[in-house]
Amino acid sequence: MCWLPVLSHNLCTVLNVPHDPVALEEHFRDDDEGPVSNQGYMPYLNKFILEKVQGNFDKVEFNRMCWTLCAKKNLSKSPLQISDEDAFKVWVIFNFLSEDKYPLIIVPEEIEYLLKKITEAMGAGWQQEQFDHYKIALNTSREGLSAWELIDLIGSGQFSKGMDRQTVSMAINEVFNELILDVLKQGYMLKKGHKRKNWTERWFVLKPNIISYYVSEDLKDKKGDIILDGNCCVEALPDKDGKKCLFLIKCLDKSFEISASDKKKKQEWIQAIQTTVSLLRAGSPPPHKEARQKRKELRQKLLAEQEELERQMKELQTANENKQKELETVRKQLEAAAARAAEEEKKRLQTQVELQDRFSLELEREKMVRQKMEEQVAQKSSELEQYLQRVRELEEMYKQLQEALEVEKQARQDEETVRKLQARLLEEESAKRAELEKWHLQQQQTIQMTEAEKQELENQRMIKERALQVAMQQLEQLELERKEALEQYEEVKKKLETAANNTKTWKDKVAHHEGLIRLIEPGSKNPHLITNWGPAAFTEAELEERQKNWKGKKATSE
Repeated sequence: MCWLPVLSHNLCTVLNVPHDPVALEEHFRDDDEGPVSNQGYMPYLNKFILEKVQGNFDKVEFNRMCWTLCAKKNLSKSPLQISDEDAFKVWVIFNFLSEDKYPLIIVPEEIEYLLKKITEAMGAGWQQEQFDHYKIALNTSREGLSAWELIDLIGSGQFSKGMDRQTVSMAINEVFNELILDVLKQGYMLKKGHKRKNWTERWFVLKPNIISYYVSEDLKDKKGDIILDGNCCVEALPDKDGKKCLFLIKCLDKSFEISASDKKKKQEWIQAIQTTVSLLRAGSPPPHKEARQKRKELRQKLLAEQEELERQMKELQTANENKQKELETVRKQLEAAAARAAEEEKKRLQTQVELQDRFSLELEREKMVRQKMEEQVAQKSSELEQYLQRVRELEEMYKQLQEALEVEKQARQDEETVRKLQARLLEEESAKRAELEKWHLQQQQTIQMTEAEKQELENQRMIKERALQVAMQQLEQLELERKEALEQYEEVKKKLETAANNTKTWKDKVAHHEGLIRLIEPGSKNPHLITNWGPAAFTEAELEERQKNWKGKKATSE
């Protein structure tokens, strides 16, 4: 934990927060569990440092400190075509363009946006087809890239072939200035002084609410600022005093005369300043931040539409499955109805045959009754005529005999017809009986085959039960072996803990013997230098003496 005070002091220095070392010592008192405990470093960081941040700190320096803490561990060891400073700038740009969820990744759309910006800054043509192939390969494996993978991609030179390191570095720096430092435009121009009225070349930097001007583009010697607000305006001026391409920036308290190098630069600066003032009046963010927000909203909208489309597809699939089930149900109902209709038709035909048989029997019976009645009528008539007319007896009997012969002949013909009909019905009945016996034999054979299959399934079940018993015995044996292995593991674990304690004691003794542990003693009262890691271990006189020694060694080596 000896490095935590140094880290805390540096964080407080970068974030412009007062440092309280006593609070850190009180926070970690009587605690042996480290940063993951309730008394760990994260609660201290949130309570005593981050909650006190006011926002008036240098974000680039804060990013540089975070980069120092994580770059050595995560940066690729393979050689890159960009410098460490360029890698740091790419890392900061990644933090700006990444998604707002952990772990941080940059999606392919933002990767394309960044690579286009760098390519445009290098003055090269954008290879859309090459990026499309890369995007397809990326989408098949993951959603996006981490910061270190993005650094490897840009440092590999895959999208900057034919460009030297300096051109790539200048392009990364230009994109860094625009996206991170909010630099909307920068360049050399002449500025007219307010007191001596002389013209001096300055390096101007336009940001969303201010124009700063420096002696040179290294930004070390700042000469002043032009504060912009919604009331400012810019207008072109005619050439005068031998100066060309003039324009005037009007603010509430002061105006500034500027001379650009040519008409194109003049128009670009006027347009950039007017756009900035318009954004200030509307209360809108810088163009690149507004564009990033729009891209993010568009991705969220597309994602929502995709999820809605997937939901509709699932609903359609579910509805289709339900329709299929309904059609299957209707098909089964139709088959059942067809079976019922066939059965009813069969019953109807059978009933019709029975009715025909019954009708034939009734008809035969009626014929016999009619014949008897006719015979009785003829006999009665004959007897009556015998009493009435004895004279005409022979003639009447002759006529009756002829009629009787005709009736008998007709009766014999009817009887022959009925006999043939009965013979045909008997043949049909015999055929149906033979068919029924055939079906009965088939049913007997089917029953015998079912009994054989049932016996075969019973044998297979017995075999599977025996195999299950063998598997249960093997499982019990494996459980015993697992318990024995667990006991051996506990014994080895105890031995390892004993060995680790012995090793820790030996390391402490060696460290104390070699002087690696040093007690904290009161320091010198002389002023000490302050570095990025806290108070220095030597005074200014010692530093000057060491600088002389270093210069002497350098001159000797040269």
